[in-house]
Amino acid sequence: MRYGWTTGACATAATTAAYTALLTGEFPDPVEVLLPKDRRPAFALATERLEPGRATAGVIKDAGDDPDVTHGALVLATVSPGEPGSGVTFRAGEGVGTVTLPGLPLAVGEPAINPVPRRLMTEAVRRVAAEHGGTGDVVVEISIPDGEEIARQTWNPRLGIVGGLSILGTTGVVVPYSCSAWIDSIRRGVDVARALGHRHVAGATGSTSEHVVAELYGLPETALLDMGDFAGAVLKYLKRHPVPRLTLGGGFAKFSKLAAGHLDLHSKRSQVDLRLLASLVPEPLASSIASANTALHALELAQAAGVPLGDLVAERARAVAAEVLAGAPIEVDVVVVDRAGTIVGRAG
Repeated sequence: MRYGWTTGACATAATTAAYTALLTGEFPDPVEVLLPKDRRPAFALATERLEPGRATAGVIKDAGDDPDVTHGALVLATVSPGEPGSGVTFRAGEGVGTVTLPGLPLAVGEPAINPVPRRLMTEAVRRVAAEHGGTGDVVVEISIPDGEEIARQTWNPRLGIVGGLSILGTTGVVVPYSCSAWIDSIRRGVDVARALGHRHVAGATGSTSEHVVAELYGLPETALLDMGDFAGAVLKYLKRHPVPRLTLGGGFAKFSKLAAGHLDLHSKRSQVDLRLLASLVPEPLASSIASANTALHALELAQAAGVPLGDLVAERARAVAAEVLAGAPIEVDVVVVDRAGTIVGRAG
């Protein structure tokens, strides 16, 4: 299936083109961007507008074969000079949301432009500035026409992101979802690991947790299973085709779902149960967690209170995994990380 590009990658391409035009008077088209893992895709521009003191470029999001609600959306970046020494300042334009509740990786009042896309755009601005003699002090406004309407099909309103969509992505790449193909790749991964004689394999929910687990245990690439949201697929296949040791790595929210007994961790098929998280801690913290905005918010509340909620979730997730593996000669441990890759919980 064909891969696509995140809104963050599209915003980075649009920002690169707009700032280049602001400095040179010409829009690069196509415009190449640098993404994590040294990916260098080129994007065609759908919109170019150069005005006194500002430039706007737009890219149509191509989500590949993934059924992404933002597929086909126009992602616009308008770049204008900022105050000297200010660096890159981000603003939410039409169709891009604003954070209104705690528990997200952005402060309340900030545009809903996630940390990795912010970093990618900031790095792009620096490269353009170095190449064309700019200062790098700019205001970047990201807009998505019809974004507020599209956002009603997402979790943004429930999360307190008002006014539109979020600019997302950690790798810049949208991986197309074919459940059967993904599960088949998990099975083949187990087969290869066993054939190579690996006695320790790891399944991770994403690239950040996979990197943490691989570094933690010195695991080779062939011992890493691309688990994604399919924890059940990993556990059920390993039960029939065991290896001596399994490490499960993932984000706090994903593993909060596993701790509740969900084996499919996709947001469309399972949700974090804040009442379960509240049941793991004493009062008055329990009441605060039960009314938290997100799983991250719950974790932050627990950390502030000195309660190891990450460890408690890891232990419960480990118990769920052990129940699925019942009878198989496999030792399981669980590593829970936050968005920055910091370990916030372990069990086993």
